[in-house]
Amino acid sequence: MRVSLKDVASHAGVSIKTVSNVVNDQPHVTPAMRARVQKSIDELGYRPNLTARHLRKGRTGIVALALPELGNPYFAELAAEVVDAAAEHDYTVLLDHTGGRRDQETLVSQGFRSRVIDGLILSPIELEADDLRERAPVPLVLLGEREYDLPYDHISIDNVAAAREAVRHLISLGRRDIAFLGARRGRSQPAHLRLRGWREELDAAGLVADDRLVAATDGWGHADGAAAMARLLDAGHRPDAVFAYNDLIAIGALRVLSERGLRVPEDVAVVGFDDVVEGRFGAVTLTSVSPDKASIARMAVESVLSQLDGAPRQRARRIHAGYTLVRRESTLGHD
Repeated sequence: MRVSLKDVASHAGVSIKTVSNVVNDQPHVTPAMRARVQKSIDELGYRPNLTARHLRKGRTGIVALALPELGNPYFAELAAEVVDAAAEHDYTVLLDHTGGRRDQETLVSQGFRSRVIDGLILSPIELEADDLRERAPVPLVLLGEREYDLPYDHISIDNVAAAREAVRHLISLGRRDIAFLGARRGRSQPAHLRLRGWREELDAAGLVADDRLVAATDGWGHADGAAAMARLLDAGHRPDAVFAYNDLIAIGALRVLSERGLRVPEDVAVVGFDDVVEGRFGAVTLTSVSPDKASIARMAVESVLSQLDGAPRQRARRIHAGYTLVRRESTLGHD
């Protein structure tokens, strides 16, 4: 049998309004009264009707999260963090998979779900600024590398600084011929910030940023990294280190290096990006840039909710989350 506010009020010997104030965390309730009501809530097993609570505010209680690749461990891990962050505010997350395609990203951003969601967290790959200028009036937060001069909060890590730290680590180990795997073909160039960081750090160290060591890929997966690594080696360009756009590309590169009889890190050191779980359990554990996924998720959810609550702001914010370079066997070797 469902326990109601009236049941809790009767059990605690207080008014329904007092119980409601405690349940909704309203001020002006004394600590003693709050403890008394909470005791009754716990003993009766009362659970608030979240749907009704959201409806009273004219909301659905749902936030949409649109990601380019749900099969990519990074996005899967980020999605789990967003779900957890939203749950802390009694919100449910609706996942959309765009495939990184402009038509799907446009469909999501233009608000085809606007009647059933309170806000949208979007990680775009192909969208241009003009695609986002006219859209449904639900709160929007952008994630990822694409930079837009638009009035929407944008949460990312400092990709240039993170890439430079990864390359600096390789240089500190005496590596000089450092390849970049994962530059993107075509119009959007989503990897340009990490590639820029690779160039800037090599320049700062007085090393040549050799374009022959830049390998473009069509995708972000293991096979793309393996193919890119094989092309470099087949062309006679054998680097002594690799900085990969993401961990999946790095893991694909590790496979090819092993097949070609090259030792990691003795012959070729490898650094990835994203710090996905898979990279921690290979035969050679992967050094990787680890974005603070929990912080990204929390800030994205809080941005949506603050917009719903009408929090005043002068302009959209560009918010940088933290990151760390996690050093493992692919650059440091076995203990």
